[in-house]
Amino acid sequence: MILPNQFRAGMVIRYEDQLYSILEFQHIKPGKGGAFVRTKLKNLSTGAIVEKTLRPEEKVEEIFVEEKKMRYLYCDGRYHFIDEQTLEEVELSGEQLKDIKDLLLEGSLVSISFHNKQVLQIRLPNFVELQVTETEPSAKGDTAQRSYKKAKVETGAVIQVPLFIKKGDKIKIDTRDKTYVSRV
Repeated sequence: MILPNQFRAGMVIRYEDQLYSILEFQHIKPGKGGAFVRTKLKNLSTGAIVEKTLRPEEKVEEIFVEEKKMRYLYCDGRYHFIDEQTLEEVELSGEQLKDIKDLLLEGSLVSISFHNKQVLQIRLPNFVELQVTETEPSAKGDTAQRSYKKAKVETGAVIQVPLFIKKGDKIKIDTRDKTYVSRV
């Protein structure tokens, strides 16, 4: 059991019988009244982000989470990953991968968090490099102003890219918000 003043970003806790990852926390000591800790938590089963206020003396359970780097192998309706150190394989459903599966390329490394052999989170690296497979051609006279068009990458994801990007270009994508970063 830990107190809110021991929180760290990324820590996993059990609060109100749910597992949460701590995204942000702030110790607040108002001029009047007692201090408290305002937190932003991500529910690991639903993905919902909630804000909670805790008293400094309120204890919560810290959850031990095992983090493994695993390589994505293939998809046959279910997604298959392997731990290259132990050769242990993990099979996940599309629902468990939610919104990252459209940026998942065979052979890529992901971080998978486990608690009691149950998968809690799957995270891609912050940036991935993917090839553009479809995009509208740029019209002559298009300017370099902040104009964007849609481009489909090799994994099937559709990303907003600048007008100068063409089919065959390799682009760097921020996986946290699925935005174009640069041409590679």
